[in-house]
Amino acid sequence: MNILDKIVFDKRKEVDLKKLIIPTSQLEASVLFERPTVSLANALKQSETGIIAEHKRRSPSKSVINQDLNVQDVATGYELAGACGMSVLTDGKYFGGSMDDLLIARAVVTMPLLRKEFIIDEYQILEAKANGADVILLIAAILSREEIKALSQFAKQLNLDVLLEVHNEEELHKSIMPSLDMLGVNNRNLKTFDVSLETSKNLSAIIPDEFVKVSESGISTIEAIKDLKDFGYKGFLIGENFMKTDSPGTHAHRFINALKGK
Repeated sequence: MNILDKIVFDKRKEVDLKKLIIPTSQLEASVLFERPTVSLANALKQSETGIIAEHKRRSPSKSVINQDLNVQDVATGYELAGACGMSVLTDGKYFGGSMDDLLIARAVVTMPLLRKEFIIDEYQILEAKANGADVILLIAAILSREEIKALSQFAKQLNLDVLLEVHNEEELHKSIMPSLDMLGVNNRNLKTFDVSLETSKNLSAIIPDEFVKVSESGISTIEAIKDLKDFGYKGFLIGENFMKTDSPGTHAHRFINALKGK
């Protein structure tokens, strides 16, 4: 099994266990379940920078990135820096995240929050809503067209934005449907973990204009973003570049100001 298959295998077991511990009725009774969501897609359309800043402690490709920071400081720093939204990794085993990270971020910021997770079940979408997310991520590489349709439509019923992530043309063609808000191109090959911004450039022409285009992974310079903007991208997910520093908020602030030409 490659790393993606392993993650999904473990995720299925994890979700089955969670369902036994916390019933869906408990999730739906959460105070945050009734909270009006904030659209990340709309925020990106109106932004001149389009930065989605990520909280990520570790990853299978880089092992530890930063275990020393608390999510509260990171979230507050990102919002003050002017990020359009924040991506919060909630996978524990492979990325060191948790639902608590999402909950804490929600308590301290008002910007849109993306639950970054390997979603395979509607239960995880209810969890996202119950813990303050505005956006969910669906990964085309681990879902069939029918699953993408069912999960994205379910998310839209809960007023959540949907970011669908693809890695190649085949995934993109099977994924295009009206229940998506944003199409993200992951520049990292999830099977080899090699990164190339050419992936975003090559796929940009076949992403229909009604979707907000987001480029993910391997973005570390102002030049890269300016280059990708020429290909129609409005959103740029940046995690490691900020998280590997001792103050992600400060670095995000400098980066966003440089992008604005200040």
